[in-house]
Amino acid sequence: MSENNTGGDRAFLVGLDLRSAHGALDVGASLEELALLVDTAGIEVVGQTTQRLKHPDPATYIGSGKVEEVRNWIMERDANVVIFDDELSPRHQRELEKVFGESVRVVDRTTLILDIFAQHAHTKEGALQVSLAQYDYLLPRLTRQWTHLARQAGGGGGRGGVVGVGLRGPGETQLETDRREIRRKISTLKRELEGVRAHRQRHRAQRRRTGTPVVALVGYTNAGKSTLLNRLSGSDVFVADQLFATLDPTTRRVELPGGRGVLFTDTVGFIQKLPHALIAAFRATLEEIIDAEIILHVVDVTNPYASEHIEVVKSTLRDDLEIKAIPTVMIFNKIDDISTTQAIDHLEELRALYPGATEISARNGTGIDHLLLKVGNLLGSFQKSVILRLPYSEGALISRFHELGSIETVKQFADAVEIVGMISPEHLGPYLPYIKE
Repeated sequence: MSENNTGGDRAFLVGLDLRSAHGALDVGASLEELALLVDTAGIEVVGQTTQRLKHPDPATYIGSGKVEEVRNWIMERDANVVIFDDELSPRHQRELEKVFGESVRVVDRTTLILDIFAQHAHTKEGALQVSLAQYDYLLPRLTRQWTHLARQAGGGGGRGGVVGVGLRGPGETQLETDRREIRRKISTLKRELEGVRAHRQRHRAQRRRTGTPVVALVGYTNAGKSTLLNRLSGSDVFVADQLFATLDPTTRRVELPGGRGVLFTDTVGFIQKLPHALIAAFRATLEEIIDAEIILHVVDVTNPYASEHIEVVKSTLRDDLEIKAIPTVMIFNKIDDISTTQAIDHLEELRALYPGATEISARNGTGIDHLLLKVGNLLGSFQKSVILRLPYSEGALISRFHELGSIETVKQFADAVEIVGMISPEHLGPYLPYIKE
């Protein structure tokens, strides 16, 4: 039993293997990941099963015969929650709740992820985002089964799991008035998050004016992004060996070789079947990636499904965030954990699939200097080499070059300072009169 499982919740997992599906992970691997999510939520897994169909059953999702099997297993193993590895429709939810009875909660992957996000959202912005996603998800599913959620409004509070006291966050009072009340709350949350989004846009515009480049860390959840940010910046971002250990975005200033300051931003980890409601709610946060000059795609090369995880991240960036033109550096992390013959063979397969990837260990620092040089060189390719002779009367321009550009050499003369360095063409204007031929 997970040490987080304070309420004694016992879960039976159900996966559907659709012959027509082309998911990133096969049903077995997907259920393994679901079990990790369940453990992160603080619930004990007591069994699992899969069903193979061409299409989901319109009434019970997995078919009436399989539902009966699951019901028997639940009783045998004293489970009080059934967790499905896909998002259930409102109809599926209602029909399954009828079969399993009031003593058993029916939860799907989306509900579980929303619950985990609610546990890990420690800022006001994160709580707002999770609450909006929960309300959006709850609204079409509102039935009398949800009356246990009364007065549970507001994401991020306490531990209780997805069963028993129910989801953290959105709640229900009386069914007759709740739909109207939830719509009102959704509107309020959207207005508040629009304010957050506008604030972030102003902040990014100011950052662009100062010329400080941004490097975004992306990757599958638990790939080691937070550990890498700590290694690069000497900071103490929370790190744990579990899914979605960190949720709220973190930005740290890092000095590259040569002295140029760069902002590295760590964002929420991706996962297959990430709920669309969450992507929409976290849009303001994820726009930090859209505004980056470079993306570092961090990959846990010890994970046997690393290739599938890479494709999930790439499709999320491409399809959900519509990111296509930002230069991306593939980072093979946890290289220090490669020891077995099977792991070495897997690494060789990844090297063949993604030639040019930078190999590092964020934990012990292997390859970090090479990574910083690579980032610096890539940023430098966006810049123009210049030799400037600036009179001392232009002290403001001299100071600003230290912020906007990268300096190779500085020489002091009686009447001026000579700077050899690189600067982005968009910031070159004020320096044009002082360029030395």
